[in-house]
Amino acid sequence: MKIVHTIAELRACLAPFKHPAFVPTMGNLHEGHLALVRQAKPQGDVTVASIFVNRLQFLPHEDFDTYPRTWDSDCKKLQAAGCDLLFAPNEQELYPEPQTYLVQPPAALADILEGHFRPGFFVGVCTVVMKLLACVQPRAAVFGKKDYQQLMVIRRMVRQFALPIEIVAGETTRAPDGLALSSRNGYLSASERAEAVQLSLALKAMATALQAGATDIAALEQQAMQSLAARGWQPDYLAVRRRSDLQTPAPGDALVLLGAARLGSTRLIDNLELTPDQGATKPS
Repeated sequence: MKIVHTIAELRACLAPFKHPAFVPTMGNLHEGHLALVRQAKPQGDVTVASIFVNRLQFLPHEDFDTYPRTWDSDCKKLQAAGCDLLFAPNEQELYPEPQTYLVQPPAALADILEGHFRPGFFVGVCTVVMKLLACVQPRAAVFGKKDYQQLMVIRRMVRQFALPIEIVAGETTRAPDGLALSSRNGYLSASERAEAVQLSLALKAMATALQAGATDIAALEQQAMQSLAARGWQPDYLAVRRRSDLQTPAPGDALVLLGAARLGSTRLIDNLELTPDQGATKPS
């Protein structure tokens, strides 16, 4: 695996290739990231990953400065997963001047759920992803479905800007107990780690209720929030939404259940897809 730190080096390395496949990350890699790298390999003629902790998507009170940087481990994991080229720019390289041009996603999609609780988050995500896509110019880019709303925002951005890039969705990788793998799981204490699976279990309980015929979505969401809060969580949302646009569903819509809640000092997110005819799919 070759490692480059500048855009010029990146472009020189990519010059012989026509169809890069790309996996952007913020580092602190786990098996979920590596599954995306392995999924990317058959999508192109060279597999590229990036590591960049993007200041633009962190709120002032969030964990930008303390976000784990695990460079040596990340490099070993990427190489073992078959990554060919790692692009690891510093802030000066990616933002050599103040980033005053920003990508503003539509409020109807980006200011709800995650965007409501993390104002400006998707502006930061879209801006850095657009810039990384411009640097790598991939044929395909792989994003995990654990960040469900983010995947949807990026897909629409790529479509509306007519970028010649296929956005490929990677299924969520889970621990044996069902907890979605996340870089922030490392913040959990041993007791919190044992408790953390309750977020995915709450989504499954909501799915079971819907399959049993529950129709009062507001009451179902409120009950799920209260159940987590009673266990010591601080839930931001547990929501039933239409999969096509994350709006309030109508009868017959394919659904996705989304949750975000804080356990101790760690904020976790998860989701579960449903379809009208099949009920709950595997957690994604």
